[in-house]
Amino acid sequence: MPPTGKRPPFALNASVLITLLAASSAPTPLYPVYQDRWGLSALSVTVVFSAYTLALLTALLTTGALSDHLGRRPVLVGSLALEAVAMAVLASADGADTLIAARVLQGLATGAATSAAGAALVDLDPPGRPGRSALTNSIAPAAGMAAGVLVATLLIRHAPGPTVTVYLVLALVFLLQAAAIALSPETIRPYAGAWRSLRPRVAVSPKARRAFLISGAGVVAVWALGGFYSSLGPAFVHLVAPGAPQAAGGMVFFALSLSAAVTVWTTRVLRPLTATLLGCAAVPAAAALSLAGMHLVSLPAVFAAALLAGVAFGAVAQGSMRMVLARVPQADRSTTLAAYYVLSYVAMSLPAVGAGVLTQSYGLRTAAHLYAGLVALLATAALLTLALTRTRTPARTRTPADAAGPAAGTSGRRVRSRQAVVGTARCGDTLEPWRQAMNGSRATRTRARTRARA
Repeated sequence: MPPTGKRPPFALNASVLITLLAASSAPTPLYPVYQDRWGLSALSVTVVFSAYTLALLTALLTTGALSDHLGRRPVLVGSLALEAVAMAVLASADGADTLIAARVLQGLATGAATSAAGAALVDLDPPGRPGRSALTNSIAPAAGMAAGVLVATLLIRHAPGPTVTVYLVLALVFLLQAAAIALSPETIRPYAGAWRSLRPRVAVSPKARRAFLISGAGVVAVWALGGFYSSLGPAFVHLVAPGAPQAAGGMVFFALSLSAAVTVWTTRVLRPLTATLLGCAAVPAAAALSLAGMHLVSLPAVFAAALLAGVAFGAVAQGSMRMVLARVPQADRSTTLAAYYVLSYVAMSLPAVGAGVLTQSYGLRTAAHLYAGLVALLATAALLTLALTRTRTPARTRTPADAAGPAAGTSGRRVRSRQAVVGTARCGDTLEPWRQAMNGSRATRTRARTRARA
């Protein structure tokens, strides 16, 4: 396929990722509306939120490789159609049960579609701009979540039927994208084994286990923090400022998502360990600032905490993933990435449900204190572990060969051999004046002997 034909599919698949994640965050500003209309508790809201994340995780584990066997196009078309159905169910929801069922459908569709769309971006990576697909895969989710909250908030404020309009708009977009994907060319040659690919496989490559362990606490901390803001963020804003506009509840998660997207972009040039350290250091500050906003009844402090939480999320998410996958062989990357997402989505959903239970039993104020303390403790433990790892890392591990990833073993030996040659040359440069002096003295003695014979 010529390069001119690659550009529209790349942009189309990027737009699919953004829209999928926009739909995932669209219900966040609507949770207070659902609570007022149906009398939902905080626990019910967190269960609705967690139903989506657990369904998404299930789809990632089972359908992650399905598009390799069936092709990107059929998986994307089917997933986008299912996503449109989920939007229709959300638009017609009349209680928590319907919301949970719709979010399960949405999670399954999103998991299958994001895997296929992300793989299609890699297939279409422009030869002249290597790495564009990886950057798009990193930024699109956070940018999509920010866009979803913003659009949903605006529609809630200005459009009729706040719990219907946003989903109908998204359903229409998904149907248009499905039609466009159906008309676009396939990017791979499918092969047999689709049924076998549905068997979940979760394993951490031996080469990634150390990185997985030392960054795991930080990953749990930032994803748990994201889960709190996504599910209980609007209620937390209402607790701090009961008289604030309803839109403020959704905009706090918009602030986090936008900050995360910007952070992914700005920290992409940092070493993975440095980015992860930066993110972990921001978590306790974000937790403390959110509690300060609650005690001081300061909405600006709450939004500043959300921005700082976004910095933590973006830096740790991309830094830790690069750490984990840096030396993993190609054959082990899918299972290792699945393990990473298992940890991430479990950390996002289960603590959020726990916060809902605490809120129902002891109130949101107490739940916020305990939640902030937990994520701060986890981030501090990760920060100390990563800092010790950095101080114990030999200087030779920071060579360009290590940044090259799985092939660093052989190239690392070449780098060390070149360094040895350079070292020998430098030693020779140091000894050169002595050699010249010795040669000069030999030449002087030879001329003296010649004159004596004459």
